[in-house]
Amino acid sequence: MINISIIAQITVALSIVIVWVFRFNNVEKEFKQYGLSDLTRNIVGASKLSLSTLLVAGIWYSDLVLIPALLLAFFMLSAQYFHFKVGNTMQKKLPSLVLLILCLYIAAVALDLV
Repeated sequence: MINISIIAQITVALSIVIVWVFRFNNVEKEFKQYGLSDLTRNIVGASKLSLSTLLVAGIWYSDLVLIPALLLAFFMLSAQYFHFKVGNTMQKKLPSLVLLILCLYIAAVALDLV
């Protein structure tokens, strides 16, 4: 039977790849709306894609999971901050909120808290 944490890891990783690769023009618009630079956007994107890769690798090497999950949770918390700062609707806030919850769940499993 597949572990729920593994499903969460795959879900988070795939979601980040879809947004940062296939929906990049939306990311560009959002970062402009938030008043963040292209350099910041590129660093955030490269970091999220790298951390997502580590989450997937963590399926086979569980020691890799905790830090990427916590760092991605931080990025999702930051996304929530910027969504609230510019007054986005709940529809815009929901994806990063769901990913934040999944990242915290993954970290909790990695720490044997769940």
